[in-house]
Amino acid sequence: MSLFSKWLGKLRFGVFTESDMNRNQVKTEEEPTGDSIPGHIAIIMDGNGRWAKARGLPRIAGHHNGMKAVKRITKAANRVGVKVLTLYAFSTENWKRPKAEVEFLMKLPQEFLSLELDELVENNVQVRMMGNRELLPDHTIHAIEEAVRKTAHNTGLILNFALNYGSRVEMVEAARELARKAVAGEIDPNEIEEADFESLLLSSGLPDPDLLIRTSGELRLSNFMLWQAAYSEFWFTDVYWPEFSEQHLFDAIREYQRRARRYGGL
Repeated sequence: MSLFSKWLGKLRFGVFTESDMNRNQVKTEEEPTGDSIPGHIAIIMDGNGRWAKARGLPRIAGHHNGMKAVKRITKAANRVGVKVLTLYAFSTENWKRPKAEVEFLMKLPQEFLSLELDELVENNVQVRMMGNRELLPDHTIHAIEEAVRKTAHNTGLILNFALNYGSRVEMVEAARELARKAVAGEIDPNEIEEADFESLLLSSGLPDPDLLIRTSGELRLSNFMLWQAAYSEFWFTDVYWPEFSEQHLFDAIREYQRRARRYGGL
């Protein structure tokens, strides 16, 4: 029997234990409080494949368990008062991965939202998406659009999925639109300000991330919110995304609360 078949069997019959999915989970301490809870947290969810490989499982097992971490962290962020949670779900570069893996990743939004949408609605979470929809399969787009529609009037945490997102493409498209407006005489190039550029980014209407987290030990942004993260506080951890717990999130928030954000001043 292949490893893939064994994994599917475990999934189907619920054989995965808590230790199978979250071996490094630790007891959650008191939740962070205070006025300095970051309003917008952005997360590069990295390490699904390596988590699976370390357990002798196919990469898609890591992606599936990463979906469980999305639910766990969304609930925790909402509970402590985070206003926006942006999750880097699929980059414009991820299309280079094997076709079977990409197809599995494209099914995850549909699976996650079909299971969790009612609870998201109950918890007043609003779902959004930023990214290029042109290459996404219809079933992925339909799942996202349904979630956006059903949660549009919610006023709690904004759960913003960055799907088929690339920051360089985002900025190039914004620059093209400004150039088009300048050529059409709609805007004076000498009067273009940062706000004009920001209004054309896919994150328009959202505050910039206060805290940016990356899991798996990698120390780079990987084409994620390059403009928006100019003054974000960064927090890196070696923990793979499927293992990322509430406690890890709280540790990141507490570290954020200890830092002084000066924005170039004293």
